[in-house]
Amino acid sequence: MSLDAVLAKIDENLPDATERLLNLLRIPSISTDPAFKRDCDDAADWLVADLRNLGADASKRVTTGHPMVVGHVDGDGPHLLFYGHYDVQPVDPLDLWDTPPFEPAIEDTDKGQVIRGRGSSDDKGQLMTFIEACRAWKEVHGSLPCKITFFFEGEEESGSPSLVPFMVENAKELTTDIALICDTGLFECTIPSIITMLRGLVAEEIIIKGPDRDLHSGMYGGVAMNPIRVLSKIITGLHDTTGRITLPGFYDAVPELEDEIRAQWQGLGFDHAKFLGDVGLSVPAGEQDRTPLEMIWSRPTCDVNGIWGGYAGDGFKTVLPAEAGAKISFRLVGQQDPDAIHAAFETYVRSCLPEDYTVEFPLGKGSKASQMSIDDPAFEKARKALSDEWPNPAAYVGCGGSIPIAGHFKDILGVDAMLIGFGKDDDQIHSPNEKYDMESFHKGTRSWARILEALST
Repeated sequence: MSLDAVLAKIDENLPDATERLLNLLRIPSISTDPAFKRDCDDAADWLVADLRNLGADASKRVTTGHPMVVGHVDGDGPHLLFYGHYDVQPVDPLDLWDTPPFEPAIEDTDKGQVIRGRGSSDDKGQLMTFIEACRAWKEVHGSLPCKITFFFEGEEESGSPSLVPFMVENAKELTTDIALICDTGLFECTIPSIITMLRGLVAEEIIIKGPDRDLHSGMYGGVAMNPIRVLSKIITGLHDTTGRITLPGFYDAVPELEDEIRAQWQGLGFDHAKFLGDVGLSVPAGEQDRTPLEMIWSRPTCDVNGIWGGYAGDGFKTVLPAEAGAKISFRLVGQQDPDAIHAAFETYVRSCLPEDYTVEFPLGKGSKASQMSIDDPAFEKARKALSDEWPNPAAYVGCGGSIPIAGHFKDILGVDAMLIGFGKDDDQIHSPNEKYDMESFHKGTRSWARILEALST
């Protein structure tokens, strides 16, 4: 039987597939709130039962937090692992939802039909695209085209505290030829994409301490150094006038973009003026010799995420604060070492301190960037399969954010990850009224069927 028969079966199954997704969305599996622990268990049980209906050897695995779901299907050819997460974000503020978040429904909008409800895009809807592709494939062929491991997490939205220990303990069982992750989206809502690079992250907090108490600015102003002034100097000195980060050695492990990838990015027609204009801005602020897409996807950053010190309430208080602080993050690329970046940052901050002043670093933790090599033929097979399904050809893209699971697959299992998703920029994930386009659900399922065929041959 041909792939066409599988695609036709997906089209035929769409109403039932949608109803299955709605049933999963009705389970309020909010992982960060202990009040929903039972619901997370119920979501895991639901997935175990659904995988068993596919003929998978599936089970719920106990962790110190919410359970993992692991399922296996034997087959010939390559061994694929598919990862998704069944937990969802909290729904507050409830009064901003137009419909109850865990009473999902199909809605008609001016952009087409959508599935409305918490978790519809992030990540239950995306997770189910792969399961439904496997279901249709088995109904047509009687078996799946290759060996597949399903791996579903219940703590992605709450920091994944159990993930690394579980992966280390079960590394042999989870090691495959390649990992597939469906927790990303289409580029500018129209272009299917495979993410090949993810930025890492270093999260810093600094607390500058000076006098042993807040001081009256009339009595001490001028003679006592203000900790906010020290902090301001530190922050200002982190960038030069061209937007480059000034920490010594910061760019040593930052690679140049490959010509093939640069050409693909240029072909995307990214409109940075619209991108910035949508948030009331107009001028790119990063390294001035780089394109906006490079700034977002393949270049490191340093940003102040929060700052505090002194009096900020109503009215006025003429005070020199005893301390001031800031939260500062670095997005990393290439082979940048989080520990080395923290050490360079700490050395720089201490060099800026006047006598009598001290600094504390409560955080300083980070994760490395992830970069997948497209030299593996599987990537080009998947890109061509995606291109066959969508109006626009698929592209290799970067991602400005961090998806730690991709790095864990590489570091713990030695397995490259292929990140393919069908979310859209306006899906309102993590916000009220989250939705998943019916087109994304339908064509995403068809896309996975095409990719399964491509990777199994």
